[in-house]
Amino acid sequence: MRPVAKSLMAGAATIAVYLVVVVATTPALPAASAVTAAFELNTVVILGMGVGVGLQVLISESGKKIGCRIDRKKRIGGSSGSTAATSFFSFFSLVPLGCCGWWLYILSLLPSVLGSGVSAVLIEHSQSLAYVGLVVIFSFNGLSAYRLLRERRIRQMGKFA
Repeated sequence: MRPVAKSLMAGAATIAVYLVVVVATTPALPAASAVTAAFELNTVVILGMGVGVGLQVLISESGKKIGCRIDRKKRIGGSSGSTAATSFFSFFSLVPLGCCGWWLYILSLLPSVLGSGVSAVLIEHSQSLAYVGLVVIFSFNGLSAYRLLRERRIRQMGKFA
């Protein structure tokens, strides 16, 4: 499969999984209403995660195509962890609308796990933390793209030497 097609599919799958989680954790609302609410509040986060994961796959596939591996452990761990954290924090903003009621249960457990001060900060700044997660995703992608371009340049210089 071509790298661009594969990256588009990965980005679309990320968005689809996010929306499935929204619908699955919102039994009180019809699916269409839950998806609409998610897009109204978290459009940037939803699309950002899809684009970020798509870019991650595109960079990885482009690296494979020229025969180099971009530090796979760091890229997968960093970007995947950031994507999970971003989606986790973005769900908090949907709770007041009646979406993602299951997350209320998680929110109720936070003070016993993290303490009430940390929990309050996480809940209060969940949207900002989701945006920070997007920055981390795109930072890892930028670093991987830089490494790929540097590797291409080194290989091209080797051909002319």
